[in-house]
Amino acid sequence: MTGSTISMYTQSVPLLQRALGSLAQILRKAQAHAEARKIDPQVLLSSRLYPDMFALARQVQIATDTAKGCAARLAGEEPPSYEDTESTFDELQARIVRTLDYLQSFRPEQIEGSEQREVTLKLRSGPIQFTGLSYLNGFVLPNIYFHVTTAYAILRHNGVELGKLDYLGQP
Repeated sequence: MTGSTISMYTQSVPLLQRALGSLAQILRKAQAHAEARKIDPQVLLSSRLYPDMFALARQVQIATDTAKGCAARLAGEEPPSYEDTESTFDELQARIVRTLDYLQSFRPEQIEGSEQREVTLKLRSGPIQFTGLSYLNGFVLPNIYFHVTTAYAILRHNGVELGKLDYLGQP
């Protein structure tokens, strides 16, 4: 068996695109659920699993921030800043589309070879240093899946008819 390499691009951008595509589908179902049952959309958008957790809208914002930040940092660029002012399903969908468009702008050669690139995240608790590979595998992917899963769980808990395939999305 010969050795193989893993592409940093194919292990990042397409996975992020798929996760955000699933999130968009989950939000479409939530919006349809609210409309069909005459539920104020704000009830769902402000729902959370536990009082100290972020609400649905913030889960979407963090998922998109994670995705755009990943592609930018792996390419050695500064990620764009979003305002975090979305308060409707349509605004959240627009944010997802904007992020997907941004991800689409990256070419594989911008990200390939970024396994050892230094990545520094400036968090409230202080900066954290990563290599590109540890950032992708130990921070980005767990975070995007956490926030998409949490959005799914919030909506499922509130009665939105979602199934595993809504979360998994299209292969």
